Amino acid sequence: MAAPLELSCWGGGWGLPSVHSESLVVMAYAKFSGAPLKVSVIDNTWRGPRGDVPILTTEDKIVSQPAKILNFLRKQKYNADYELSARQGADTLAYIALLEEKLLPAVLHTFWVESDNYFTVTKPWFASRIPFPLSLILPGRMSKGALTRILLTRGEPPLYHLREVEAQIYRDAKECLNLLSNRLGTSQFFFGDTPSTLDAYVFGFLAPLYKVRFPKVQLQEHLKQLSNLCRFCDDILNTYFRLSLGGISPAGQETVDANLQKLTQLVNKESNLIEKMDDNLRQSPQLPPRKLPTLKLTPAAEESDSLQRLSP
Repeated sequence: MAAPLELSCWGGGWGLPSVHSESLVVMAYAKFSGAPLKVSVIDNTWRGPRGDVPILTTEDKIVSQPAKILNFLRKQKYNADYELSARQGADTLAYIALLEEKLLPAVLHTFWVESDNYFTVTKPWFASRIPFPLSLILPGRMSKGALTRILLTRGEPPLYHLREVEAQIYRDAKECLNLLSNRLGTSQFFFGDTPSTLDAYVFGFLAPLYKVRFPKVQLQEHLKQLSNLCRFCDDILNTYFRLSLGGISPAGQETVDANLQKLTQLVNKESNLIEKMDDNLRQSPQLPPRKLPTLKLTPAAEESDSLQRLSP
């Protein structure tokens, strides 16, 4: 019997199983390869090694970072690239490197550095899922970490100033999206009719950018003009995650419906019980009211008389 595999990751919203790109990469690959992952939604990243998310946990091993997790799954015979040729495998590595160099900085900037997006969408969403007082600290640290990551990869000379870096990363990201669109063409997936590692990475990076509603959407608008990439994301969501517009899977909806049915039955049962009690009270013989004596009672006698008048 295979060892249980548990994936700890950030949760979902806007019709996505997770709003976190790197978590989405692993979740999509697991769907493509048939890996039986048990997904566990976390409420902060302090639990994992070095704060990395997603985290794959087995009986005797903890693995973090998408590339390492995917390699581990391949060693467990869950290989989405089994039918790829050597040339296609080399193309996969090249395109993943392109995504991480050209697209990922812009995705990080859109979520964590662009002030309107961060304060309106990203920070409230993550803070609502992190327990107090970490909700006051962790989003800010994640934002600083994203900016540091951008500057380390794209802040080399001559791009010394943040505005210059921002302009360059968005130009690179749009160019990367165009290349992906041209490579995908009219195909369902990047290497034909079967999804692979490259599809998992592209989906993980594009889906949050495509689905999350931001106030500042310059890269999102460019993506939505590339209809084949949008169709690619929608197809994976509908085929492998089957999320409804409200973000609830059919299995989850069945649970909600079952709980609602049980609650309705309980309410109906209680309502019937109350009606029977009312009928019994209406059908019971009623005694005429007693005539109160005019004699002034002591406090003790008054209390005793009150109890008698309240009894049937």
